[in-house]
Amino acid sequence: MNAETFGKNGLYFDELNKIRILDPAVAQETNELKEECKEFVDKIAEFQKIVDGFIQIVDNLEKEVEKAKVKALGSRNQLKSVTKQRESQQQQLQVLILEKKIQLESSLYFK
Repeated sequence: MNAETFGKNGLYFDELNKIRILDPAVAQETNELKEECKEFVDKIAEFQKIVDGFIQIVDNLEKEVEKAKVKALGSRNQLKSVTKQRESQQQQLQVLILEKKIQLESSLYFK
C-alpha cells in the first residue's frame, strides 16, 4: 500500500515516517495556530498589565485632584469668611467714627 491509499483511509505518515490519523499539513497548521494563540494570549496579558497600571495612575491622580478640590473649596470658604469679617469690622469702625464725630460736635457745641 502506498501513502495515497493510507491517506484515503484516514492514515498518514509524518516526516519521521510514523503513522498518524491527522494529515501532517493540518497538524502543522494546528501547531502554528496554537503558537499564534499563545502569543496572542501573552500579548493580551501584557496589555492587561499596562491597562491596570494606567488605571492605578488615573486613580491616584483622581485622589490628588479630589484633595486639591477640597483644599480649594476650603480656601474659598475661608476667603469669604475673611471678607465678611472685614466688612463687619468696616461697619463697626464707621459706627465708631460716627459716634466720635457726634461726641466731638457735642463737646464743641456745649463749650
